[in-house]
Amino acid sequence: LREIPDPPPFFYMFGALDPTAAHLAMVGSRNATDYGLTTTRRLSWDLASMGITIVSGMAKGVDTAAHEGALMAKGCTIAVLGSGLGRIYPAENKDLFYRIVETGAAISEFSFHAEPAPHHFPMRNRIISGLCLGTVIVEATLRSGSLITARLAAEQNREVFAVPGSIHSFK
Repeated sequence: LREIPDPPPFFYMFGALDPTAAHLAMVGSRNATDYGLTTTRRLSWDLASMGITIVSGMAKGVDTAAHEGALMAKGCTIAVLGSGLGRIYPAENKDLFYRIVETGAAISEFSFHAEPAPHHFPMRNRIISGLCLGTVIVEATLRSGSLITARLAAEQNREVFAVPGSIHSFK
């Protein structure tokens, strides 16, 4: 994070980080297709099985699938929240949050009880991309936080990869 233009001065953490591990971000649509979710879980599983830490934002859809894939591989994953650590968002990912921190970490630059606010998410996205060597975007829509993360990753001199749709489509 010291390499990015606007690193957080500090952040709160629950769990543990391995500073020697390679990190890769996986983000995408909250309304991903079944194919997008399956592909995300599989790619995350494959990468985590090779010792790569998967970083995402714990949002619905692709983010959740990325964390789940890493956990299924018994790998490490990091959730970067757009709320405080005491305000798990989305609420339906509470169990996922606690599974993540058993072997990885949840981090936030926001105070413990901070509510999720729209302006928090672009701030969170710079941390997601800044922690990583690269970012994989899965099924992002034209006006999405995922494309903000892709732009930030490129500005931070990180690699950007995409899974725009089915790899089985030959059109």
